[in-house]
Amino acid sequence: QVQLVESGGGLVQAGGSLRLSCAASGRTFSSYAMGWFRQAPGREREFVAAISWSGGSTVYADSVKGRFTISRDNAKNTVYLQMNSLKPEDTAVYYCAARQGLWVSKTGYDYWGQGTQVTVSS
Repeated sequence: QVQLVESGGGLVQAGGSLRLSCAASGRTFSSYAMGWFRQAPGREREFVAAISWSGGSTVYADSVKGRFTISRDNAKNTVYLQMNSLKPEDTAVYYCAARQGLWVSKTGYDYWGQGTQVTVSS
């Protein structure tokens, strides 16, 4: 069982930056692949980025590639999402998720956080 708590959301102007954090409970954090997803009002939840257990492999949605960076610190049981050059269309609730298994994936996540709101004004 893994519990996830996101933080770092907020209101930012277009072109600005935010860094989201996701703190995980448990002593087996390094055995989980991690991901970030988002859901905008009236839309389905969509994949944003994912990272393997070691941090050696990452994958991104095309819409955020080159602007967002996912990373993790297994010693701190934390995964991060650095978001730069933010656009109004990045406005959404951002969710952290954990997937049993070591390898990066866009699907198959078992545990989810409660989400953190990111709002980008134009």
